[in-house]
Amino acid sequence: MSFAAWRTLGAVAAAQSALDAIEAFADPALFITRVPAAEVLARAARLPAGPLHGLPFVVKDNIDCAGLPTTAACPDSAYTPTEDAPAVARLLAAGALLLGKVNLDQFATGLVGVRSPHGTPRNALLPDHIPGGSSSGSATAVAAGIAAFSLGTDTAGSGRIPAAAQGLVGFKPTLGLVPTAGVVPACRSLDCISVFAAGIADAAAVLDVMAGLDGADPYSRAAPAGWQACGAARTGRVAVPRPEQLVFDTGGDATRFDAAIVRLERLGATIHRVDISPLLDVARRLYEGAWVAERTEAIRDRVEQRPDTLHPVTRAILQGGLTKLTVDAFADFHAAAQARLFAKNIFEGADALLLPTHPGLPTVAAVRAAPIAANARLGTYTNFVNLCDLSALAVPNGRRDDGVPCGITLVGPAFAEATLAGLGAAFIGEVGAGEIALFCIGAHMSGLVLNHQVLRHGGRFLSTARTAPEYRLFDMGPRPGLLRVAGDGVAILGEVWAIPAAALGPFLAEIPPPLGFSRVRLDDGSTPLGFIAEPAGVAGLPDISASGGWRKHMETR
Repeated sequence: MSFAAWRTLGAVAAAQSALDAIEAFADPALFITRVPAAEVLARAARLPAGPLHGLPFVVKDNIDCAGLPTTAACPDSAYTPTEDAPAVARLLAAGALLLGKVNLDQFATGLVGVRSPHGTPRNALLPDHIPGGSSSGSATAVAAGIAAFSLGTDTAGSGRIPAAAQGLVGFKPTLGLVPTAGVVPACRSLDCISVFAAGIADAAAVLDVMAGLDGADPYSRAAPAGWQACGAARTGRVAVPRPEQLVFDTGGDATRFDAAIVRLERLGATIHRVDISPLLDVARRLYEGAWVAERTEAIRDRVEQRPDTLHPVTRAILQGGLTKLTVDAFADFHAAAQARLFAKNIFEGADALLLPTHPGLPTVAAVRAAPIAANARLGTYTNFVNLCDLSALAVPNGRRDDGVPCGITLVGPAFAEATLAGLGAAFIGEVGAGEIALFCIGAHMSGLVLNHQVLRHGGRFLSTARTAPEYRLFDMGPRPGLLRVAGDGVAILGEVWAIPAAALGPFLAEIPPPLGFSRVRLDDGSTPLGFIAEPAGVAGLPDISASGGWRKHMETR
């Protein structure tokens, strides 16, 4: 559910809706610690004003929230912080409403979501498939309609794989852009706090609140002057790996990725193929060399003295870090530096690198049968991103024929969040900053005689869509008239376009009566502006509603 939809409820009603959704979803593996329901409602009534006012959210349980235990899904390591992590403190100050702490792969070690003593959070779209990890609960809470957004962490893909697994947006910012103070380290030099949300603009709004230097955090970085989290929807130059460097679990996964390339081309993007073999090579080092040792260092005493408190798979990975050699670590560091240089060269000729978020989404049973191999394969296109100091945005890319969700990731250089947000918004058909959605049902649709007006005013095609079955369509000669009716309505096919807000007035001035702009209800519940006729203007004209839309009617005229 979008932030706009949550805000229509008001803070207290949104809080109650979130609490009701928790009970309805009824997943005992989702939350590790909840804020008591009465306290949630009481807080909702006194939230500060701010850009996130009244929006309920959850936090991955490796991020500190004052007064709530931080466990990293290891009960024996639990402690109760007295202060919020800076990122959480900034969200609360912006008016967001905390619901609690959610499950994860223990110590954020994994991409699968099944490595927790608390169980596996249910994938809200496909219960038999993994929820993705390590930010499993963070993704599930948003996909299940419990939270408007959530915080995860991302070291090797944990803010992107769960987004693809559950049809969400996952924004992984530049290293250090959001302070990681108050986060239980996985690989401290690579860790990021990430955001899950239903839409790109929503995720960017959260990132915008959290971003900013923290002088007490040695890994915190200041964004360059003029940095923004969200940019206007746009297309540009997109690099794509060579075909032989793309591996998929099924033909359906490959088909969806090919469709993404075609869609970007149709939207006006320039596509060119690049060699990413050096990136894939350095990605394999993440779970083989220096960075395994860095994970181990974060909880070395536990690995050496209390290994029985660790999940078996987590224990096996972290014990491997005890045997790594410093001489090999330097080889890893040099390889990462070379990969960063290679990535820099890619982005001299591209605004973004387009990747599958994962090769395919396995079932829970398949991961349990081969936990290490499945996890390694999931990270094929995510593991190198933080090693190379890149930013990334994961967005949905439809579903395979069997219903399994797919995703793509747009990767850019450090601090390229606005560019990625603009490309992502164009790809998924999201209205960008400074734009207004307009539903067209007649001659203004793509390829028809008045479409030039939409284009002249900066219009950008988003998607085809249908109205709710509440309308009748009339033939007014060169164009149709849409009328909302009290009964006997039908669904009418049209197109949603994004129009710059500043162009809306001049565009309306060109529309002759009895037509004008008003809110139109679509079958997905959204209410963009649309072309609506006055009742007197269509009286006595042919009712063409049975055609289902103007294009179909024109075929039989």
